[in-house]
Amino acid sequence: MVRPSQLQHPQRTPVTPRPAATVLLLRDAGDGIEVLMTRRSMTASFAPGAYVFPGGGIDALDSASHAQARRRATQSDLHLTQAIAAIRESFEELGVLLARRNDGSMADHSDIAALDRSQAFAAQCATQGLTLAADEVFVLAHWITDRDLARRFDVPFLVARMPEGQAPVADEAEQFEPVWVRPADALKRHREGQFFIIFPTIRTLERLLDYTEVDAVLQACAATEQPLWTSCPRAGLLAGREARFMEGDLPYGELALVCPDGQIVHALDWQSETQVTLLKNVQRLTAPNPGAMTGPGTNSYLVGDPTAGYIVIDPGPADPEHLEKLWRAAGGDIRMIVCSHSHPDHSPGAQPLQKLCTNRPLILGLPSAPTARQHSQFTPDRALQNQELLTLKGQALEGEVTHTLKVVHTPGHAANHLCLLLLEDGLLFSGDHILCGSTTVIDPPDGDMTLYLDSLDLLSTACTRHSIEFILPAHGHVIGGYDGEAAAAITRLKTHRLQREAKILRVMQASPQGTLDDWVTLAYDDVPDRMWPVAKRSLMAHVARIEANLPLSD
Repeated sequence: MVRPSQLQHPQRTPVTPRPAATVLLLRDAGDGIEVLMTRRSMTASFAPGAYVFPGGGIDALDSASHAQARRRATQSDLHLTQAIAAIRESFEELGVLLARRNDGSMADHSDIAALDRSQAFAAQCATQGLTLAADEVFVLAHWITDRDLARRFDVPFLVARMPEGQAPVADEAEQFEPVWVRPADALKRHREGQFFIIFPTIRTLERLLDYTEVDAVLQACAATEQPLWTSCPRAGLLAGREARFMEGDLPYGELALVCPDGQIVHALDWQSETQVTLLKNVQRLTAPNPGAMTGPGTNSYLVGDPTAGYIVIDPGPADPEHLEKLWRAAGGDIRMIVCSHSHPDHSPGAQPLQKLCTNRPLILGLPSAPTARQHSQFTPDRALQNQELLTLKGQALEGEVTHTLKVVHTPGHAANHLCLLLLEDGLLFSGDHILCGSTTVIDPPDGDMTLYLDSLDLLSTACTRHSIEFILPAHGHVIGGYDGEAAAAITRLKTHRLQREAKILRVMQASPQGTLDDWVTLAYDDVPDRMWPVAKRSLMAHVARIEANLPLSD
């Protein structure tokens, strides 16, 4: 866990979310599904004027009305209460009644006319002999309102089929203008500025694009009795404007590291002009070398503080301006320069940076192996040992402050690749072994797929042992920030590699006389063809591993 003393912004406690429930009423529309939405009052305290799904707060009577509802055998008490609240809100706001008569038939307009929207809902249904159809309401998603907002809700997004023969009628107090709309049309109209919807609504509609009929949605939800996704979004600044992200979006982990309490103060724009402070003891300066292989550029990191000095991780290419900015960001007090590996976008800047420093800090790392290509030759001043500790000690108001980097040798992307663990703050500097938003290239002979996968296992173990919550890659945003995401990202990466390898094996078995060029077009048919020359390198690494472990022929 990151030390609170290293967070750069004073923390405040986010508002406690209030329990609520929202329901997506769906119907089949021939060429897809439609969802019922309604416009909130322009004077509403939350999302005024936005088009939303009906819903509202959960009250005590909802949990006290279980006996008045039909439930599935697998439906928990919590989900039953939420379904009752959603049914009640649908009736109060839109006059839609998800209830059945004693004979099992669905309530119709005559039953609706007999009920008063302003009176106790479940009690009226009981008087009319109606049972709430909570067994036909399923959990789709679980949203928790963003930490930065003054009003927050903990709300399941439920789904149900719109009862036949009923028509929505807005209460004209909280909700107006009920409309049936296809998810794609709602999103298009929103982009055009004609249909205001908020972030959770946008992302929910995007997920519905995958479904062509209501039954498919309901079956997907019924299969697990758990939300298909859960999210508490985070916000940062892009081009000076607020931008929100949910778990799985590339910037999410970085926002969780820099602003764990949800403050909207962190700029996400990629730039190489100045350093980006992630923590008081961690700064990132991205080299001006963006491209297909480097993403926004190579991330150089500074670990330390003004009293302890700094360790530079990956000085990057020998770009004089970039290196001078690194030197200035450290106040000239660089104690060590560590290269994660010898590739030309990581290590060439080491010696020029060393020359800028009056104290001549040691260049540390592992020497390039004989298998390294000519442009990736590297010899450090001192070779690091696996599990070695690199330590800086400084002073703060509370006393001595230590920053300890633990070296982990992780061959695979390169024979001399290493990662670094910042033990006190639960951070992993992953070099090129783990990237944000893409997979790294394994280029034989210096790259080795078996070693790469074994190194992923090493890192996964290290994440557990040292409570690693965030991964700081050499390219892209910080990874992590929720529910063991750092370790999960490693697991997904290994799974992706093994799935790719299985696909390559099938291609090889189907076309044993094929060439690498033949195989890459089939095994990487989900990758743009402009990337096939790069993919061919990893293909070679997979083929070598396959042939070593499972010969195609005697």
